[in-house]
Amino acid sequence: MSKRDYYEILAVPRSASEQEIKTAYRKLAVKCHPDKNPGNKEAEERFKEAAEAYSVLSDPQKRAHFDRFGHVNGSSGVSGFDPSIFSEFGDIFGDLFGFGDILGGGGRRRSPAQRGSDLRYNLELSFMDAAFGLKTKIKIPRLDACQSCSGTGAGPGSASTACPTCHGQGQIRYQQGFFSISRTCHHCQGAGTIIRNPCKECRGEGRVHRERTLEIKIPPGVDNGQRMRISGEGEAGTHGGPSGDLDIVFFVKEHEIFERKQTDVFCTVPISFPQAALGAEITIPTLQGEEKLKIPEGTQSGKVFRLQGKGIASPTGKGRGDQYVQVNVATPAKLTREQRKLIEQFAEISEVSNKPLERKILDKVKDIFG
Repeated sequence: MSKRDYYEILAVPRSASEQEIKTAYRKLAVKCHPDKNPGNKEAEERFKEAAEAYSVLSDPQKRAHFDRFGHVNGSSGVSGFDPSIFSEFGDIFGDLFGFGDILGGGGRRRSPAQRGSDLRYNLELSFMDAAFGLKTKIKIPRLDACQSCSGTGAGPGSASTACPTCHGQGQIRYQQGFFSISRTCHHCQGAGTIIRNPCKECRGEGRVHRERTLEIKIPPGVDNGQRMRISGEGEAGTHGGPSGDLDIVFFVKEHEIFERKQTDVFCTVPISFPQAALGAEITIPTLQGEEKLKIPEGTQSGKVFRLQGKGIASPTGKGRGDQYVQVNVATPAKLTREQRKLIEQFAEISEVSNKPLERKILDKVKDIFG
């Protein structure tokens, strides 16, 4: 039987570039692959035909020879099939069919070791604990390595043995015509070993559910929503794989006095009219305890005082924020006769204009541009 022209097989012109030939072959190989057409002899023959065509046209010397002489006595005059061409397309068949190896392209055993899962723990902190940091203990439910079998899954006095199905390779190789494929062993799930006498405590899993108590040190200055990662404190891995990590997410409660913005702290303190008018020294709360604050004579309601370095330490260890104290002049709701009389006397000798105060130009600009 005469052989078809290689260009006709791949459906490309004789002037086709190397990339066009490769693309055409890939499409045809995927379409006619025997695993996608089980029992279809015609598809298998077309697959072999395409492989032979590509092995010639992808090689510059073989292609030049074929272009000049064509098929000689039913042959191209060159070695028509080269199994090595499939090595560069192993990813195509691997993605489509889940094969680990195509046509003897290495047969690498996939390691059964799997990293353990990462865990998340939500930790609620008081405002002060978040500001100053602390040492505390938390309980983490997780999968730990079984102590009875040291994570192997094998019972006492026994050990895992090579899987009789894949002979310890973790993969099974199948021969189909001129090519072979490898799949994960269904008996050992790719581990390459089986356990005939499983550990009773973990039932051969190598891991058990436990609640582990951890002592952690929370640095000063952590804020709401921030995370702290502890390496290796997640769930145990399988088949000797590493443990996952633990993410601790902080949720900080509100304070009855202080409000926080990054590392700065804000609070509002009431003062009396005489203190605002005459000046005074008052006691105010800070994170470190009570301190004295001097109120100058003629202080207006809403005035903000800055206490440098009295805020919260940065979690990075670089500096500390400030505390801002806003004073509001408190108006008494009820007056005694003597208080009313004195205030009336003060009003008689005071001249207060009710003309609206002009805003500064800067304030106007802020209002315009939001």
